[in-house]
Amino acid sequence: MKLAVFVSGRGSNLRAIVQSNELKNKVEVAAVISDKSACGAFEIAEKYSIPCFTVSQKNKDGFSTFPEVTTALKKLNVELIVLAGFLKLIPADFVAEFRGRIINIHPALLPSFGGKGMYGINVHRAVFASSAKVSGPTVHFIDDSYDTGRIIAQRSVDISNVSNPEEIAKKVLEVEHEILPYVIGKIADGKIVTKDDRVIILE
Repeated sequence: MKLAVFVSGRGSNLRAIVQSNELKNKVEVAAVISDKSACGAFEIAEKYSIPCFTVSQKNKDGFSTFPEVTTALKKLNVELIVLAGFLKLIPADFVAEFRGRIINIHPALLPSFGGKGMYGINVHRAVFASSAKVSGPTVHFIDDSYDTGRIIAQRSVDISNVSNPEEIAKKVLEVEHEILPYVIGKIADGKIVTKDDRVIILE
């Protein structure tokens, strides 16, 4: 199965995907897309000879439009799109083109601590300020809004003894690196189905 991974930052989840033993012989990362030309994930992509694209909803020199990226991904026969720290809202037309084939990883237990502006350390600050005792990543399908698509998988992380949001971020990121390859592997194996509006992971 061919993937396209959308990123905005360092690309630690991209690294977890390309280095996952679970995904070897199951998936190929066919493209890495970012909204930033200076993106740490591109360095990882270059190491693995993965084509890179920069994308913008506005006409910007050196950037592709979402329709252009759509065409490129179809030519590459991409079957699944993974948003791994991509901070921009995906346009509705793009979502429609790949309906049911776009997943996102969010660094909190949705539906709590999601929505516009809730990304990166902003999420962990909100979780810390709430005095929540657990947090953790959520992998979900994408729809036309921020963080509202059907939830595929979640894992809880004990944060009862943390001293700051950065500690939460570190704990959650470690689990992100486990759950995202796990879900991708299940999708590649055809082990994720939807029944009665609930997403079920088959063994």
